[in-house]
Amino acid sequence: MAEESGKMKGKSLTLGDAAHLCAPVSFGSMVKPAGSTCNLNCTYCYYLEKAGLYGGREPVMSKELLETYVRQYIEANDGDEVSFCWHGGEPLLLGIDYFRTVVNLQQKHAHGKIIRNSLQTNGLKVDEQWCHFFRNNGFLIGISLDGPRDIHDRFRRTKVGKPSFDRVMSAIRLFERYGVEFNTLSVVNNVCEGRGLEIYRFFRDEVGSRYMQFLPAANKDLPWAVSGKGYGQFLIDIFDEWVKRDVGEYYVQIFDATLAQWCGVNPGLCSIGEVCCDSLTIEHNGDVYPCDHFVYPDYKLGNIKENTLREIYDSPQRLDFALAKRESLSEECRQCRFLFTCHGECPEHRVNGKNVLCEGLKIFFEHVSPAMDTMRELLSQNRAPAEIMDR
Repeated sequence: MAEESGKMKGKSLTLGDAAHLCAPVSFGSMVKPAGSTCNLNCTYCYYLEKAGLYGGREPVMSKELLETYVRQYIEANDGDEVSFCWHGGEPLLLGIDYFRTVVNLQQKHAHGKIIRNSLQTNGLKVDEQWCHFFRNNGFLIGISLDGPRDIHDRFRRTKVGKPSFDRVMSAIRLFERYGVEFNTLSVVNNVCEGRGLEIYRFFRDEVGSRYMQFLPAANKDLPWAVSGKGYGQFLIDIFDEWVKRDVGEYYVQIFDATLAQWCGVNPGLCSIGEVCCDSLTIEHNGDVYPCDHFVYPDYKLGNIKENTLREIYDSPQRLDFALAKRESLSEECRQCRFLFTCHGECPEHRVNGKNVLCEGLKIFFEHVSPAMDTMRELLSQNRAPAEIMDR
């Protein structure tokens, strides 16, 4: 990769960038050992099309390459704790023995480091055996569920067009029965507009989800996309309920991340970070990309059979991608009073330099500003943000 060493010329590095570059290396990785193979055919899935990159076959990361990845990833991180994120496609299609091998390889190469695992699933393959495995090995499970039956089944259907809501809810009940820690990941689409409070109460009161992620389907050229204004109002409707009764009991990722930005600490949410790419995406064949939304040939950073993950993470190409988010901001973004908390949101959602969610994000940030100021004040006094509910 030496030939790329000049690519950073002309890029501006801040003191924060410099501090990050000089700090011990710690980064995440999202690995897709089954590639885009899935037993659902979700209408808005941006990943099913990736099968075409690899000849349309159903891929599996070989056991030999799996060990290479596990070893390299543990070695690449300087900290005492390493977190693996297993994704897809649908990773459970690989079978439970595959993940028993994963755990054994992690133990083999841990060398005293703490290993943590999270796994994203659509829930269709979850059974008692999987639940025992998850609980006994401390897996945190993210389960994909968009909301009540009519919302979820609108776009999340099987290959033959059957609804999946009941099977997902059955998986969640098994998680509860066997003590598997889980959170929910939901795509906010046009059907969700105007139903934010209903959806939040469904997850809180019927699903029992204590950690919720709401990710916008934000391509304005697609019929199922949420509008910017609709997404902003969706978040506001949830926030107004949450801030009155649920702070500290139920966690909504975008609210936690926004408060972090208000306090000047890492939000832990890449879409609103100042720069991209503190996590790499690894395909079933060892190809590495800077983000799972940018799995295209032009963004490929390398392959772990040819360069180590540490070398790829340290590469100029990876840093170029990270800085491009800030470098490509529009002048309107640079002058916006909410730049500190939004940073132009995800580059995937930008059209001609402007984010398609901009209008909604502005009304959301404006709406929550007083509450965020109050919670920041409470934290500065070493008090819990939940005390806002007493005011």
